[in-house]
Amino acid sequence: MSEQQTDETAAGDTGTSEERPEARLERAVRAAEQALIEFEIAVETFRVEVDNFSRLHHQKLGPMYARLDELDALIAEAKAARTGDAEDLRLAREARSLVMPMPGVDELFHDWMGADGISDDAGAMLTDRPVQPPQRVRPTDEVRRLYRELVRLAHPDLAPDEAERARRDGFIARVNAAYGRGDEQVLRALAEEWAAGPVPEEVRRLTESEELYARLEWLARRKELLSVVARELEDSAIGAMLRMAPDDPDRLLEEIAEQLLAQVSEKEARLAALSAG
Repeated sequence: MSEQQTDETAAGDTGTSEERPEARLERAVRAAEQALIEFEIAVETFRVEVDNFSRLHHQKLGPMYARLDELDALIAEAKAARTGDAEDLRLAREARSLVMPMPGVDELFHDWMGADGISDDAGAMLTDRPVQPPQRVRPTDEVRRLYRELVRLAHPDLAPDEAERARRDGFIARVNAAYGRGDEQVLRALAEEWAAGPVPEEVRRLTESEELYARLEWLARRKELLSVVARELEDSAIGAMLRMAPDDPDRLLEEIAEQLLAQVSEKEARLAALSAG
């Protein structure tokens, strides 16, 4: 090796050895921050999907579940009336206690029940007549893209100080609300507002090892909290249903509705037979 090559190698070694340990730690912090933001986006996206699917499930299938509970009570009462058996009477009382009282039924039917009784759409749920499906508010691909972009730009964890964090918290709350409604127009307006607002400052450069370690610990705790939320969403009944049909949850609702209609028909036939007997 030439003397010049030896000098260059030595210089390179010196340059590498002069890198501060804090610099590597800082890179780890930045990577952890970005990973946390992406994880938060995924959790919030799934939360909105669960909320929207839960609303549609409640609105579309609620009348059917209520009808099934009522039929169970009527069947038990008809059987008890015929036999007079103490156990049958107890089962009838128990079945009737499970039927939701009228205030609850009103809440269950939402806008499908008025002063004149069950609306045409609600009634159609219990028959073979076509029904207008509930309004779809599941976010579109463009809404999801806008949401993710805004969160990456304005996430509070990227704030250099408390004042900026507060500004970002308020802004992200508005972003989350618009995303939950699937409102593309509002999200676009928010994107323009952010672009026209104060230019975000660079994240404060942390050089103290203790501060960087504290930051990593906070990120780890935050991720653990989000993991708990994610597990709860995934383990919920609605979350499990969404995992069964992630690409076409509307079709899953239709299949459940068909099954419930079949149960309604079977129970109505059973009740008619008891009444006739």
